[in-house]
Amino acid sequence: MDLYVNKISHYIPEGVVENSYFKEVNGLDEEWIYSRTGIKTRSKAGKEENTNTMGIKAVDNGVEDLPYPMESIDLIVAATYSPYDTVATIAHMVQRRYHAERAKCVSVSSACSSFINAMEVVEGYFAMGKAHRALVIASEHNTAYANETDPQSGHLWGDGAVAFFISPEKYRESDAQILSIYTQGLGHIGKSTSAVYLRPRNGGIGMPEGRDVFINACHYMVEALERAGERCGKKLSDLNYISSHQANQRIIRNIARQTGFPEECFLMNIENRGNTGCPSCAISLSENLHRIQKGDLVGLTVFGGGYSCGAMLLQF
Repeated sequence: MDLYVNKISHYIPEGVVENSYFKEVNGLDEEWIYSRTGIKTRSKAGKEENTNTMGIKAVDNGVEDLPYPMESIDLIVAATYSPYDTVATIAHMVQRRYHAERAKCVSVSSACSSFINAMEVVEGYFAMGKAHRALVIASEHNTAYANETDPQSGHLWGDGAVAFFISPEKYRESDAQILSIYTQGLGHIGKSTSAVYLRPRNGGIGMPEGRDVFINACHYMVEALERAGERCGKKLSDLNYISSHQANQRIIRNIARQTGFPEECFLMNIENRGNTGCPSCAISLSENLHRIQKGDLVGLTVFGGGYSCGAMLLQF
């Protein structure tokens, strides 16, 4: 079954934290942060915002010219590792807001790979004939869990959300066909189970093994793209753009060197958004849709703590 992304929308909170803020908080100089991460500022949710409210706003931003009524959506899949409520999830909140009474509601968590995993869950529901119109919402409230005094990772995190509306129908020329989705758990490699953590009542979010994350992210984000391409007869050289997990600009540059893929063809927003977690690759795509032309092939690739990886190919 062919599947299409009928609409992509995102939400970025208004709050902005500049690098200079961290000098007194964790002792890191603003230029040092930029040289090591590629981050100058990061987005931060307001006091009344949370993972659910940001996810709802991402959906709100996409419904205006959606080619079908929200009430007709019969599957809503949320993706997050930083939930506001583990019971009334983003999926349930959106169902209630838009009276999508027929929808099944699911929440997926696989660290920064969660968005791609959610897309694969949708693919499975369609393959089983159990869904006809779907909505994936990825949202992270990293700053709610971040320890800003931590010099290892306290300065990395940003907040934001994205929404993908999916169906078997191509309604507009701008709709992207989902050619392939690949995911893989990697809990058996490296320092996977200790390199990144989020323990709500025991230290919050942290990344004590950044080097191990860097090494494996550089390798497995490329491998995930290759595996996704194999499933639909595409090579890395066929891609027009790559929108990767926005964890660190040095990782993206390393991937560019490995693959020979031009750095200017990577869709990036890390400089202004920071690491927004699982929606980061999709937010970056959404913010750069003006660059995408009809016929372009775009690869999204991710690496998450735990570890895990994934990739998706979209034909515009």
